[in-house]
Amino acid sequence: MLDGSISYQTDAYVNGDWITAASGARFDVINPATGEVIASVSDLGHLDVERAIAAATAAFPGWSGRIAIDRANALKRWFNLILKHEEQLAQIMTKEQGKPLAEARGEIRYAASFVEWFSEEARRVYGDVIPAHTTETRLLTLKQAVGVVAAITPWNFPAAMITRKVGAALAAGCTVLVKPSELTPLTALALADLAEKAGIPAGVFNVVTTSDPEQFSVPVMSSFDVRKISFTGSTAVGKMLLRRAADSVKRVSLELGGNAPFIVFDDANLEAAVEGAIASKYRNAGQTCVCSNRIYVQEGILPRFSALFAERVSQLQVGPGTSSTCDIGPLINQKAVDKVQRLIKNATEGGAKVLLGGSLSPLGGTFFAPTILIGGQDSMDISKEEIFGPVSVLYSFTTEEEVIQRANDTAFGLAAYFYTQNLARSWRVSEQLEYGIVGINTGLISTAVGPFGGMKESGLGREGSRYGIDEYLETKFVCVGGL
Repeated sequence: MLDGSISYQTDAYVNGDWITAASGARFDVINPATGEVIASVSDLGHLDVERAIAAATAAFPGWSGRIAIDRANALKRWFNLILKHEEQLAQIMTKEQGKPLAEARGEIRYAASFVEWFSEEARRVYGDVIPAHTTETRLLTLKQAVGVVAAITPWNFPAAMITRKVGAALAAGCTVLVKPSELTPLTALALADLAEKAGIPAGVFNVVTTSDPEQFSVPVMSSFDVRKISFTGSTAVGKMLLRRAADSVKRVSLELGGNAPFIVFDDANLEAAVEGAIASKYRNAGQTCVCSNRIYVQEGILPRFSALFAERVSQLQVGPGTSSTCDIGPLINQKAVDKVQRLIKNATEGGAKVLLGGSLSPLGGTFFAPTILIGGQDSMDISKEEIFGPVSVLYSFTTEEEVIQRANDTAFGLAAYFYTQNLARSWRVSEQLEYGIVGINTGLISTAVGPFGGMKESGLGREGSRYGIDEYLETKFVCVGGL
C-alpha cells in the first residue's frame, strides 16, 4: 500500500469512490503561468454534496469509535506517503497554482508536518477528574469529536490549508468534507488519493470539487449533520458563513484576511530586517494572508533601509514556477493583476513614489514585477486592503507609540512583525500589537507546532499546535452520583 504511486485524479472523492457530478458537468483548471487548460474536473452540484454529507455522517461513528492509536497510525501512513510523493505533489501544485517549485516543495513538507503533528496529538486528548462537591459524587470530563466537519480551503496554499484542518479533525475523530478552491482542486485530489492508499476509511475524508461555492455551502450550512465549519479565505465570505452557521449553531473556525505591519526600529539589524521583509513579502508572489502589507521604518534609517531593500528586491527573478531560477511566479489570475494595479494607481495618485517595478513583468500575462513604493500614507487604499501581490509599501514613523497606534489602526489582526535589538522593546511591542501572531526579528512565522489564527476581523479559533485539535472536540461533563 505504501509503495503505490500517486494517481492523477480529476474526479471528486466521496465515500471512497472517485465520482463525477450527477449532471455530468465539469470545469477547467488553468495554469496561471501559461493560461492553458491543464485538467477538466468534476463539477459537483447540490445533490452530490448531500451525498457526501451522508457519507461522512455514516462514517462518523466508526471513525470516532476507533481507539486513538488506530487513527494516529492511519495519519502517520498518510504523512509518510505525502513525503514519499513530495516531488509529484509539488509539480501538480506549481502547475495549477503557479508558485516556484522550491516553494511548492516547501509547502508539501509543511503540509505533511501538520499530518505528523496531529497523528501524535490524537494520543494526547485527555479529559479530567474534578474534585467532587459531595462525597457521593464523582465528576469528570470527556473530550469527544465534534462530528462531521466541512472545510473550505483557498487557492494560495492548496495543500497546507487542507492538512492543517483535516489532520486535526481526523485525529480528533471527526469525518471531513473538503471543498478546495475551484482554482486549485488537483492538489486536494492528489492528497485524497494518498489518504485512500494510507487506509483512511471510505467516507472519513471526502473532497468535493465544484466551480460554484454556493453548491457546497447551501446544503452544508442547512444540514444539521454537519456540526462544524472551518474556513480559510476572505473576511467577507467568512462573515457570510458565520451568519449562516447561526441557524443550526454550528461550531465555526475562521482564518480570514490580514493587513500585516512590518516595523523596523532604528536599533534593528538592518540586513536581517531586509531579509525578513523579503521572506515575508515576496513569498508566493505576495499572495499570503500573513504577508507584510505595510512596512514601517523609523525615519532616521529609512534611506539606508530603502536602498538595501531595493537592491535585494531588484535581484528577484520573475518567471514560471517550473524555472529553476524563478523567485516569483505569476499572480493567480487577471483579477488579481487588476487589483494590484488599482492599488498602485491609487497610492501614486496620493503621493507615493515608485522606487522599483510598478507594472507587469516583461513576461506579460499575470507576471507582475517585484515592486516597492515609498511614501505610503495610512489613508491610501493600499494601506487598508490586502495587496496580495509582490508590492511593498514603505512608511516612515517617528516614535514607538506612534507606530503601534498606526499598526493597530485596522480591522484586521492576523500577523505582525517587528525588528529590534532592544529586549525591553520586544516585550512592550509584542504585548501591545493587536495581532494573533507576532514575529520578532523574523519574517517566517508559520509552523505546525505554533498556533495560527487572528484577532478582530481576521478570524476565530486557532490552527496547528496543541490548541488546534481543541477546535474539533467537545467537552462533555459527566456527574456520577449515588456512590
